[in-house]
Amino acid sequence: MRVLILGSGGREHALAWKIAQSPKVNKIYCAPGNAGTASVAENIDISPDNIQALLNFALIKGIGLTVVGPEQPLVKGIADSFEESGLRVFGPSQRAAEIEGSKVFCKDLMKKYGIPTARYESFNSLDQVKLFTKEDEPVVVKASGLASGKGVVLCRNGKEARSAIQSIMQGKVFGNAGDQVVIEEFLTGQEVSLLAFTDGKTILPLESAQDHKAAFDDDKGPNTGGMGAYSPAPIFTDELKKKVVDEIMIPTVRAMAKEGRYYRGILYAGLMLTESGPKVLEFNARFGDPETQPIMMRIKNDIVPIFEACIDGTLATQTLQWKPESTVCVVMAAKGYPGSYEKGNEITGLNLDENQQAMVFHAGTKLDNGKVLTNGGRVLGVTALGLNINQAIKNAYSVVDKIKWDGIHFRKDIGSKAN
Repeated sequence: MRVLILGSGGREHALAWKIAQSPKVNKIYCAPGNAGTASVAENIDISPDNIQALLNFALIKGIGLTVVGPEQPLVKGIADSFEESGLRVFGPSQRAAEIEGSKVFCKDLMKKYGIPTARYESFNSLDQVKLFTKEDEPVVVKASGLASGKGVVLCRNGKEARSAIQSIMQGKVFGNAGDQVVIEEFLTGQEVSLLAFTDGKTILPLESAQDHKAAFDDDKGPNTGGMGAYSPAPIFTDELKKKVVDEIMIPTVRAMAKEGRYYRGILYAGLMLTESGPKVLEFNARFGDPETQPIMMRIKNDIVPIFEACIDGTLATQTLQWKPESTVCVVMAAKGYPGSYEKGNEITGLNLDENQQAMVFHAGTKLDNGKVLTNGGRVLGVTALGLNINQAIKNAYSVVDKIKWDGIHFRKDIGSKAN
């Protein structure tokens, strides 16, 4: 089988690495890929947003399975286009992907079907908002549309909230994603991610992971797309996982079906574990990044039959087997990320010793005359196994310490919440 993977981040390198282990697969293409995917796949210079060019490529090459990494192509309807042409694609339809594409739609869906989430209001104009923000109350301000994981501002009071709303709605810091905003109550607790495969009927949950969103140690600084993750999250017990599956994941898939938005693919729930139980912060319509990297390293079985079962509606016949070890992923970023940053710096120290139980998943990298150069904000995801979380942390950072380029930035506390 020939497989096409869309995207260029650490998530896509981890997926390509895992899919390459399948005996069902004899060729992988990545569009556009990065310096890391080039070691397990053939990189194709087509943007994941260029649906027509990707469709033509898939038809010419006889692609048997397309796996969509980023959210933009899903929200633009790539799954619909491919299926209409008889191609098999892993990822939700355009109408189903709106669960990520519009935070207003997502919040309204949860409210309608009683799925636990923060209290909220949504607004289309600046004038409406002023009535909602209270001087002494912390709130969360979110751009409704897609903002590459960065469209969320945590505000301590009304002044900060009004400033955030002004910059989102009037200053257009997130572009058209900020035409509508959602203002939510500020939930406290620990954040965890639960991803689940679904064919629209059955839910097959993955192991839990905990992401680190803030740019700096101790969860300080601006929100990023994710500075690291670990799996499993000890706080997320089997009992809690069952509660989330029964009270959040299954009701959401059923709600989408009732709305005529039959959901197939990965459903990603970003959760806050509050004193009154788990609540949904957001849903994503695809694999998380960086969570995919530690999760893929822990899956024992072939993942391709799971993708196919989601497409065919036969997920009830599938199971997942997991390695007992812990995994930690440390994201190595360019200095300045998530703001402006340099590209084109040469990376050294990428060769791993065989005994390190680690993978360096590439994200913002490119090959240039045999050299690996930085080419994005999040550059690498160093992901390591360990008998326990502390050993996994040690194994990951021992690799991080060997990798060099000008202007390197990474958090030094990834995984510490697990203790």
